[in-house]
Amino acid sequence: MSVWKKWKYALTNHCETRENHEDEALRSHYYKATNATVIKAVKELFTSSPNYELLSVSEERGEFSATTRQGKKVFIVATVISVRPLETAVDFSVTTETTFLPFDFGRSRNVIIDLYRQLDQRLPYIGSGINA
Repeated sequence: MSVWKKWKYALTNHCETRENHEDEALRSHYYKATNATVIKAVKELFTSSPNYELLSVSEERGEFSATTRQGKKVFIVATVISVRPLETAVDFSVTTETTFLPFDFGRSRNVIIDLYRQLDQRLPYIGSGINA
């Protein structure tokens, strides 16, 4: 990653994933599992971790909201999207609570990368941004 992109992510308090993101680490992740299986895995990810607190679950819409339990507060929205019967995508939107500084030094990006790492261990990972 170039120096400019590192500064770009360090000097913001919001980061989100999408299908064709310029940063490969922030592209949508796809899993070979049903929508219900991925929803269950994301729910377990937030409830079993001591770092996150699950705030809201909308299984019909495939959306979850969570926050961190310690340190600077981070608000997370996870979206589960069924692409095909055995292909499901997960996207994250992370916003860090601002204090006197309007940026988080890349924490929101690191939270997304950590969440994807944990999901990749729980589910059969297909790839990132494969439908771009």
